[in-house]
Amino acid sequence: MDAKTPKDSLTILTDLVLPGETNYLDNLFGGELLARMDRACSITARRHSRRIVVTASVNHVAFNKTVPVGSVVNIEAKVSRAFSSSMEIFADVWIEDRQSGQRTKVNEGIYTFVAVDETGKPVKVPQIVPETDLEKERYDGALRRKQLSLILAGKMQPNEATELKALFSE
Repeated sequence: MDAKTPKDSLTILTDLVLPGETNYLDNLFGGELLARMDRACSITARRHSRRIVVTASVNHVAFNKTVPVGSVVNIEAKVSRAFSSSMEIFADVWIEDRQSGQRTKVNEGIYTFVAVDETGKPVKVPQIVPETDLEKERYDGALRRKQLSLILAGKMQPNEATELKALFSE
């Protein structure tokens, strides 16, 4: 199985925020944004693995800025690291200024997907070879994030988290 680069899985989902998708302040509902991010990440995971994929977890979402009604929203998702059958995917959320077209990053999230066969059994996925500095930074941090998630889920003992321990022993 040949390794792939993050750009091989790049997904850009572009959509418009309509009035029925907003709260009383005319900003996009957080749950609506999460659903859009999940769809973009799902496409990304499928492009990388070429298999059926399922959402395993939403590891982090930062709602840094509101997304007003009428905004053009761009969600850019890429695989940041692949493990045996799971893939960590970063989703960056941007909005475009209506007049200037200038883009502003408003949110980001980290999702984990697992590739499965037709019976739901996990299957191996290709590894990732990061190219840009940001891709390398996200790739390096992915193992620490995975270990932290496993500890919090009770699936790993803290003393087994070598990547996390290395952060505190320097």
